[in-house]
Amino acid sequence: MNTGLRITAFAAALAATFGTAYGVGSGVGEISPEPTSSAHGEHAGAARAEKGGGHEGSHDGGRAATPSGGLQISDGGYTLDLKTPHLQAGKRADLRFAVVRNASGRQVTGYTREHDKELHLIVASRELTEYRHLHPTRAADGTWSTPVDLPQAGGYRVFADFKPKGGEALTLGADLAVSGAYEPKALPARHTTARVDGYEVELGGGLTPGKAGELTLTVAKDGKPVRDLQPYLGAYGHLVALRSGDLAYLHVHPNGEPGDGKTEPGPGISFTATAPSPGAYRLFLDFKHQGKVRTAAFTVHTQGTGEKADSIAEPEHSH
Repeated sequence: MNTGLRITAFAAALAATFGTAYGVGSGVGEISPEPTSSAHGEHAGAARAEKGGGHEGSHDGGRAATPSGGLQISDGGYTLDLKTPHLQAGKRADLRFAVVRNASGRQVTGYTREHDKELHLIVASRELTEYRHLHPTRAADGTWSTPVDLPQAGGYRVFADFKPKGGEALTLGADLAVSGAYEPKALPARHTTARVDGYEVELGGGLTPGKAGELTLTVAKDGKPVRDLQPYLGAYGHLVALRSGDLAYLHVHPNGEPGDGKTEPGPGISFTATAPSPGAYRLFLDFKHQGKVRTAAFTVHTQGTGEKADSIAEPEHSH
């Protein structure tokens, strides 16, 4: 074959190849920047639970599960704009942020109050040894701010739990860096008893992946059951669960509320929660007694993971 024929044959083959590729591309449609089953899919939490179940619920047959809260900085048409992405360990400073409506680019100023507040802010260290439940103030332009003092250097996660007016409840998360001398800390040992300021809180029940279950936290002081807990955020207790590793956020609410005629002010506080996956979780209970809010923290492992779940270790002294 002479040079001219070889070039003609090569051009024809090249055209056929590109033609085939075009046909295949047209057949499969537009390529998404992320696969339909995204990396967050494995963190799937259940659909919203019934009243008392908080933001987490149970799987419903063939329905696709939704990602756990706090893993995304943008969701449902809203984005968390963390205006203070860096802080210094041990130095009190204002943490500022806003929620932005993606369609307009404007900061949200209208919220629906839930549990006595327009927005709940959670700050937790990546190692889950530091935890803050804060209630920032909102300026007229939609900028939120709150003073915070974080003693440990390292990576933190900021969670904004809110419901925009006319929208659905959301939990958005963003990373916060705290500078200073960093010392790695291990996840606290598993336990079902926590002590804080002379109070002892006992955890009953457990977490089962993909299945709603009941958790009961019983509060005692000086060895005596506390039967006069005070309402805090519209309930006798407020529970947040964070999954070790990626800090997937489970915000669960108590079963019952003050004044409903059947919920007692202690010593037990009952919650319904669903763990989105097997693993270790940190549970943080806020409760109010004698005019002061205290936080009891626990480390638990989900049931059915091949290990005994929620084994009792030494009681943890919470902050």
